[in-house]
Amino acid sequence: MAAQGLKLYEKLMDRRVFQFLTWLTWLALPLIALRYWQVWDQLPLRMATHFNANGQPDGWMSRDVSLWCGLGVTAFLLVIFTAVLLVCYSIKTVDAASWALLAFYYFVLGIVSFGNYAVIEYNLHGTPIQLAMLLFLTPLAILILIAIVLGTRRGHPLATQTWLAQETHASPLLAIVFLVPLFVELWVLSTTNLGSVRLGLALLCLLFLLIAIFAGSGFRYYFGSAGVEIRALGYRLRSIPASQITSYAIEPWNLLRGYGIRGIGGTRAYVWCNQVVHIKTPQGEVFLGHTHPERIIRDLDMMKQAHSLEGATKE
Repeated sequence: MAAQGLKLYEKLMDRRVFQFLTWLTWLALPLIALRYWQVWDQLPLRMATHFNANGQPDGWMSRDVSLWCGLGVTAFLLVIFTAVLLVCYSIKTVDAASWALLAFYYFVLGIVSFGNYAVIEYNLHGTPIQLAMLLFLTPLAILILIAIVLGTRRGHPLATQTWLAQETHASPLLAIVFLVPLFVELWVLSTTNLGSVRLGLALLCLLFLLIAIFAGSGFRYYFGSAGVEIRALGYRLRSIPASQITSYAIEPWNLLRGYGIRGIGGTRAYVWCNQVVHIKTPQGEVFLGHTHPERIIRDLDMMKQAHSLEGATKE
């Protein structure tokens, strides 16, 4: 009993720390406003606020618009981040993916705050805008976040078996869409001569290329008597034992919920279209996207029947 009580207390404390750190992000707003206030009379009435890949200004705003734009963008991000993080907090156990998401949001807010401070310093003292570090760290942070999210809630591998059915769910159209920013980054890469900036842009190009390949190759669903396995690019994303599936049904998928791998806590979605099969388990919910969801229902029915027959044979 004492051990269970200690474990419950640790979970509660983790959630409280998570909630505290979530609300702490709102300090970004007064800190940005404070920095503007400290040097307000020293700032030019017309400020350079946008810079190209070489760190040269190519956009200007009035001093007042620069302040409110910086605060507005930060507030917009804070509203979105807080809403997502509070959903993470509402889950009984704050998992590694939730902590990784919190750390990533701090990173993004750090970039936004650094951008505001860098703009102020440039207009005060002509201090060069350092883009290289941000261009290098941003794709690296995204890759780390993806790796952590993919590594959590995978479940145990299913027992070795012969698969009864296999389905592929991909989106060549979205793969092409993701190639657009790749070409934009390649164009920007060709316009800068700074080696450090070129390295950062090359990493961003690699990230967009991987996302395009991911969308084009899609998710692969494997159905066997032991359950369902979800893979992408040969990597096992999730295993769902047949014994844990309590129900499943076809549902529409809202565009606003996004595509790719979605969800936090006990919910995961693997979707590139607007139709899914909603699978319920005691551990959470899983959404399998497919342009022909009736095939997924057929395969799940086949899996359930094979699992029941296997259980009856063992008895």
